[in-house]
Amino acid sequence: MDRLALTLIELGAVVFSLGLLARLAGRIGMSPIPLYLVGGLCFGAGGLVELSGMKEFAHLSGEIGVILLLLMLGLEYTAAELVTGLRRSWQGGVLDLVLNFAPGAALAAMLGWGLVGAMVMGGVTYISSSGIAAKVITDLGRIGNRETPVVLSILVFEDLAMAVYLPILTATLAGVSFLGGLQTVGISLAVVTVVLVVALRHGHHVSKAVHSENSEVFLLNLLGAALLVAGVAAALQVSAAVGAFMLGIAISGATAHSATRILEPLRDLFAAIFFVAFGLNTDPMSIPPVLGWALVLAVVTAATKMLTGVWAAKRAGIARPGRFRAGAALIARGEFSIVIAGLAVTSGVVQAELAALATAYVLLMAIFGPLAARYVEPLVKKFSRPARTETVRA
Repeated sequence: MDRLALTLIELGAVVFSLGLLARLAGRIGMSPIPLYLVGGLCFGAGGLVELSGMKEFAHLSGEIGVILLLLMLGLEYTAAELVTGLRRSWQGGVLDLVLNFAPGAALAAMLGWGLVGAMVMGGVTYISSSGIAAKVITDLGRIGNRETPVVLSILVFEDLAMAVYLPILTATLAGVSFLGGLQTVGISLAVVTVVLVVALRHGHHVSKAVHSENSEVFLLNLLGAALLVAGVAAALQVSAAVGAFMLGIAISGATAHSATRILEPLRDLFAAIFFVAFGLNTDPMSIPPVLGWALVLAVVTAATKMLTGVWAAKRAGIARPGRFRAGAALIARGEFSIVIAGLAVTSGVVQAELAALATAYVLLMAIFGPLAARYVEPLVKKFSRPARTETVRA
């Protein structure tokens, strides 16, 4: 069969299947990310049917998916909100970093994956899924709850940490020297600082440059600017994803709201292909040997995220149910964890087992996180009742 025809047939089948999986996920009330990953595992090397025709397209589409994910995440915040969130949440953010980076790094070191493997797995276990957390909070009607600003502040801190972490990781995976690594980090911090200053003082000019009343022109301006900035950032070894994230921050006001609306379908399409592409590159037969470690890591990091949320919410004066709701909202891992693992696998520096462990871990956490958020409050109330009764009697 002609290669183009084969690619189109495979791509059409995959995209149609993604729609069915997303519908299934919506009906059972969970994130579609685990189903996308499973779909990729089924149709990659070692899966049920290997789709070789769309691999090239899937790789490029996956890169665009990452850029759009980070661009949309940046659009959710203004520079002022980022600065305020950092001031408000830095203590909880530091605790979050220490408690949740350490388990992944420690396991990688124990498995003999070296410093690079430890750095990658630490990032995989550290970062919560902003997308899943936002969806869970919205679906459960908790946007107006007192603990929600605490959760968002910690997520903002994590996003800022990623702006520093990703360039360091990219330089490490590229085998850059220590001096070169310091230079990359310096450039990254300088870029982040400049963008924040520009966004604070001249964000309206950036918004005006991309805005248009014509939706077609607006979409082309946004996508073109995102790809251009991401490419320049990658050329400076800062990370294409961070470049897109910072562009999102610089766009503010009504333009940001319009951009979110117009980019959402495009982001969902390319992000879904990204998760499938990651699954395509992972041999499902490599997962069973690391599934036990993934379960251990899931239990440990679910507890550490819960502890982070409870501690931060307690400092904000929130009652016990709200503290546990905050902790449960942070449990899920998703897009960022796969982005980090994907960067590592693409570089060819880390072991193949790392991709399998990251996939199994994200599958577990993306399923367990929303369930924990949904049922933590009834459980807390149930186990708190006897204690209250005893106190009244006393």
